[in-house]
Amino acid sequence: MANVRPMTPMDLMRFNPCNLDHLTETYHIGFYLEYFTKWPHLCKVIESENGQIEGYILGKVEASPYPAPVEPYDPSLKIYQKKFPNYLPWHAHITALTIAPAARRLGHATRLSDALEQAGNDANAWFVDLFVRVENEAAIQLYMKMGYSVYRRIVDYYNDGSDAFDMRKPLKRDTARKTVRANGENTRVDPSEVW
Repeated sequence: MANVRPMTPMDLMRFNPCNLDHLTETYHIGFYLEYFTKWPHLCKVIESENGQIEGYILGKVEASPYPAPVEPYDPSLKIYQKKFPNYLPWHAHITALTIAPAARRLGHATRLSDALEQAGNDANAWFVDLFVRVENEAAIQLYMKMGYSVYRRIVDYYNDGSDAFDMRKPLKRDTARKTVRANGENTRVDPSEVW
């Protein structure tokens, strides 16, 4: 059985098979090292019994870089829907979740995302979010099966001009599910409105 464990800098030289998919974003080494420095407990790999890295996740827990307009944050307040619709409260974010093509459909993505969701709950975050290419239908279906829904569409988000869906899953703190919305595919935002 595959084992989930913390990612180490040495793993950067071993997970190339995970990044072979053309829909997978590949980052420069400094990007990964920044995550090791700031959120080491949210960087994990899933490793096979023979030591092969079959997938990884990079995550973080953060909020908007500016303070909430009204404290304490309450997503049901009209001010957030009308004047500050892009304010992000304390939340967990999946920056990268990648499984090697040969190891897909084994539950690895669910195990890795469950670990990040637990960290989000432990940090009292409102939700977990992630960005996914709108044409990556397999990933979108997987995330929906795991309880995520589309919150908004970010137009021209990727360098090649592709749009992204911002998908969210409410965590335990959001008992009333106020940080998600129905029909988020119809809410379009510019990349400048997302940080």
